[in-house]
Amino acid sequence: MTPARRRTIEFLLDNLVWLMLIAVLVIFSLTVPRYFQFGIFANILEQSTYVGVMAIGLAIVIISGNLDLSVESTAALAAMVTGLFFASSGIGMGIVLTPSFLMIPVSLLLAVAVGTVIGLINGFFVIRVGMSAFIVTLASFIWVRGLVVAISGGRSAQNLDPAIRFLGVERIFGIPLLAWVAVLCFLVFSLVMTKTPFGRYITLVGGNATATYRAGINADRILWSSFVLAGALAGLAGWLLAIRTSGATANLGTGMLFNAFAAVVIGGVSLKGGVGKLPGVYAGVLLIFSIHTAINLMRLPAHWTQVILGGLVLAAVLLDTLKLRLREKLL
Repeated sequence: MTPARRRTIEFLLDNLVWLMLIAVLVIFSLTVPRYFQFGIFANILEQSTYVGVMAIGLAIVIISGNLDLSVESTAALAAMVTGLFFASSGIGMGIVLTPSFLMIPVSLLLAVAVGTVIGLINGFFVIRVGMSAFIVTLASFIWVRGLVVAISGGRSAQNLDPAIRFLGVERIFGIPLLAWVAVLCFLVFSLVMTKTPFGRYITLVGGNATATYRAGINADRILWSSFVLAGALAGLAGWLLAIRTSGATANLGTGMLFNAFAAVVIGGVSLKGGVGKLPGVYAGVLLIFSIHTAINLMRLPAHWTQVILGGLVLAAVLLDTLKLRLREKLL
């Protein structure tokens, strides 16, 4: 195989999800009424914000060779804590800080701290105790969601303070500010994963943990950091979601995990670890929410929406397997 052909195949495999996204947008624009308009595309960007930020942390954990099923519940807990302290209706305590510009950084730090604690707990049981990441994070998925219900008593916290809420309504160039936050997160963590030792070590650990240990790299610290980072990003996603909904409910964010997981795998992150790039993950998120939007515009029954989403998850895993086989066969 010539070097030029090899590079072409590599490019197509690495950017397959972007080609799929372009194809889907073109097809829907031609076939779905009212789809091809700026407002629809801006809405897709906004809806994908929370899953997108959550998917960054999930992707990093999977690249490291592990799994984190707790990110959805972690985001819900961070949103509920944000609503509990800074919303004024329901169970919200309506705390107001002076000066008002402190509301955003304090509420953000609180939400991220909640996620960081969950990540630390997950990392402890996986790295120090040696338990399965699947079992540990599945348990966290359950008990953290239970904690959300316990804190709220099944009630909601609404009417987030305007000093925080304005982030959910502001737009830059017609695109919601929250969507720009997601884009910034992908840019920053893409650089982290490609240009820093931490990012390279994450990939090395996921690809060959034994070789990483022999190279003198503290793999345990890297793996634990990946869980903490996933938790912190889930906390950020929950904070953004609370801003968008102006509060939180006990079932907030239900189903986000499956969308994030599908986006990560469709975006080219291998479930075997050691392979994956965050720009592809963002394309996967946009692809899923482009399909979501088309389904809503076509007014398909809810049960068909579930069928399509289930098929997407299955297709994501199948695509991962096919890409690995193509790389082994052609490259």
